[in-house]
Amino acid sequence: MGYIIGEEAQDLLRDVREFCEKEVKEQIKEYDVSGEWPRPIYEQAQEMQLHMMDVPEEYGGLGLDHITQAALVEQMAWADAGFAVTMNGNGLALKPVLISGNEEQKKKCCEIIVNGGYGAFALTEPDAGCDASNGKTTAVREGDEYVLNGRKCFITNASVADFFVVTAMTDKTRGTKGMSAFLVYKGTPGLSVGNHENKMGVRTSTTSDLVLDEVRIPAENLLGEEGTGFVTAMKTLDLARIWCAVIGVGVAKRCIDEAAAYARQRVQFGAPIGKNQAIQFKMADMEIRTEASRQLIVHALTLADKGLPFSKESAEAKCFAGDSVMQTSIDAVQILGGYGYSREYPVEKLMRDAKIFQIFEGTNEIQRMVVGRSVIGKI
Repeated sequence: MGYIIGEEAQDLLRDVREFCEKEVKEQIKEYDVSGEWPRPIYEQAQEMQLHMMDVPEEYGGLGLDHITQAALVEQMAWADAGFAVTMNGNGLALKPVLISGNEEQKKKCCEIIVNGGYGAFALTEPDAGCDASNGKTTAVREGDEYVLNGRKCFITNASVADFFVVTAMTDKTRGTKGMSAFLVYKGTPGLSVGNHENKMGVRTSTTSDLVLDEVRIPAENLLGEEGTGFVTAMKTLDLARIWCAVIGVGVAKRCIDEAAAYARQRVQFGAPIGKNQAIQFKMADMEIRTEASRQLIVHALTLADKGLPFSKESAEAKCFAGDSVMQTSIDAVQILGGYGYSREYPVEKLMRDAKIFQIFEGTNEIQRMVVGRSVIGKI
C-alpha cells in the first residue's frame, strides 16, 4: 500500500483489515444480491468508530489526518465499495458544515454522528447533475424561517440520515451566487425520502430521492450566509472527489488480488496461466495504474492537509483513478475468462462496482474540463 502512516495508524489499519476480512468481505455477498442495506455490518463498524473518521477530535471524533484516513478507506473499499461509500458518506455531509457552519451547527452535527447517526449531502437534482448551478430547489425567507421546496436525487445515505445539508436557490436571478446551503433534520414536516435506486453496483450503499414539500426550518439553519451555498458545495466536492478515487483504488486492489490468485492456480496447457507473459503484462498494467492512482491521491491530500489549493489535483486523482479501476476490473474479468463473468467469482461484482467511479461526484468528462481549464487558463 502506497501510504506512509505512523505506527498508531498502522495498528488501526490492522484492526480495520481484520474486521473487513472477517465481518465484511464474505457477508456482503448476500446484500449485494438483495440490495438490502446491511445494518448489522454498519453497527459493528460503528463500534469500531469508523463512522466518525471525519469528525474532528475536539468534537469527539477520531481526528485522523487525510493520509491515514485514505489507508483505512481503501481497506474498507477492498472489502466492499458500498461499505466504504456509506462510511465515507458521513464525511461528505459533515464537510460543508465544517466549512461554513457556526460553532453550534458543527457541535450538533458532530454529536449526531458520534452517537451513531448518519448525514447526507443533498446537492444533485433531476435537472442538475454535473450542472449543479441549474438546481430548482428553492428556499424562501418568511420571517424567522425558510420554506424549502424541491426534489433531490441520487442522495447517498438519504434513507438512513439524521441530518441533511440541502442546497437551494434563495435568489434565482443571481445564478450560482443565489444558491444557499441549509441544515435540515430528520423528522422535519414536509421532508420525505422518495424513490430508492436499484443500482447496478455499490448496492450496499443506500441511494434515494429526497423530497421537500413546504419544509419550514429556522433561519438559524442557514449554513454561512445567503448566496454562499455554491462555493461551499464546490469546496465539499473537491475533497469528496479524492475519496471517490481512494475507494476506486480499494476496488482495483481487490481486482488485482483476485486475478493474481486465479492466475496462480488456474492451469491451462500444463502450467498456471500466470506463467504466460500475456497475463503477466496485464497484471503489471493493473498494478501500475493502481499505484499511480494512489500517488495522485497522496499528492492531492497532502495539499489539502497543508491548506493549499487542490481543485485541479482532486480532479486529476478522481479522473485517473476512476478510469483506472474500470479498466482494471475489465482486465480482472478477462483473466478469469468465463468464470469472471459468473457471479460465483467476485470480479463480476467488482466490475459492476467500478463503473460508478467514472460517474459520481462529477463525471470524468467534467473532471477533464476542470483540469483542462486550469491548464489553459482564462481565455
